[in-house]
Amino acid sequence: MRKRTEPVTLEHERCAASGSSSSGSAAAALDADCSLKQNLRLAGKGTAEPHSASDAGMKRALGRRKSLWFRLRKILLCVLGFYIAIPFLVKLCPGIQAKLIFLNFVRVPYFIDLKKPQDQGLNHTCNYYLQPEDDVTIGVWHTIPSVWWKNAQGKDQMWYEDALASNHAIILYLHGNAGTRGGDHRVELYKVLSSLGYHVVTFDYRGWGDSVGTPSERGMTYDALHVFDWIKARSGDNPVYIWGHSLGTGVATNLVRRLCERETPPDALILESPFTNIREEAKSHPFSVIYRYFPGFDWFFLDPITSSGIKFANDENMKHISCPLLILHAEDDPVVPFHLGRKLYNIAAPSRSFRDFKVQFIPFHSDLGYRHKYIYKSPELPRILREFLGKSELERQH
Repeated sequence: MRKRTEPVTLEHERCAASGSSSSGSAAAALDADCSLKQNLRLAGKGTAEPHSASDAGMKRALGRRKSLWFRLRKILLCVLGFYIAIPFLVKLCPGIQAKLIFLNFVRVPYFIDLKKPQDQGLNHTCNYYLQPEDDVTIGVWHTIPSVWWKNAQGKDQMWYEDALASNHAIILYLHGNAGTRGGDHRVELYKVLSSLGYHVVTFDYRGWGDSVGTPSERGMTYDALHVFDWIKARSGDNPVYIWGHSLGTGVATNLVRRLCERETPPDALILESPFTNIREEAKSHPFSVIYRYFPGFDWFFLDPITSSGIKFANDENMKHISCPLLILHAEDDPVVPFHLGRKLYNIAAPSRSFRDFKVQFIPFHSDLGYRHKYIYKSPELPRILREFLGKSELERQH
């Protein structure tokens, strides 16, 4: 009996052992399955978080772009509105255009004392004040020939006035817009002319520099006439030449036309960087580029100039001037285009009023870089003046 039961017992134990083994394997498999699902859920959460972060970043970037575009559009609309408003403002207030033409409120260099020309290196120059009209006072500089600079030290106004009667020609210089008689390029020209033996008399029109009054074309011309008469009253038979630069060429031709009409012409007229008339100059000026093709440009911008009484009609004045004429113009002039100076010469040369006088046009090549106000640097200028003014003096004597 004991032998029979042992195998049964052993077999029963093996079955129990195998049973317990199989149940353990099932539990282990179940645990592995649960951990796999948990890992998958964690992995899903990990990939979802970067997606949501990138979406938020894209939204922020789009928001910034929209904000930038909105600001840019706002700026463009403001600029466009300002661009359109300016023509109407100029049309309604013609005085604005007059201010832009004269630019007398621009005082460059600013920190100089016009009562002391010696501060600008003009130690043989005297400062005067003349009164062309009531309530109008103009500041004048008189630079004597440089050969007298030692004699001029410490001399008063009377000595300088008496010096005008000496045997030296006189140049009345009429400057352009903006700045004063103490402008850098103007002072350098005075020095060149003085070194060539000329008296140089220059002044600030009413409303410029330390001169008192309100600027206008009529007033500027009258100021120039007053100074010319003041010079002639003191210079005896010495030649008097009139030199105008830029806007000053308009004053110069106005002046010379009046002098010729009253039969007291100057001995010669020199125009540096001249234009034909103020309308054509305004249309050709670099400031007008952005409006040149604006509908109604003439009506908005040019007609207000005329309505303000500003013409500076050099082309028309040429028909009434009878004296030697010299025109100097740089090909690279960015302010008064070279073609306007050439056009003025083409008007003057065949004019009957110049039939007995020399008319000469001297261009300066663009490679020289003289532009609008540096012709005084030309080493040829002394020869040009000597030859032209020498011939004009012979014509005057005959």
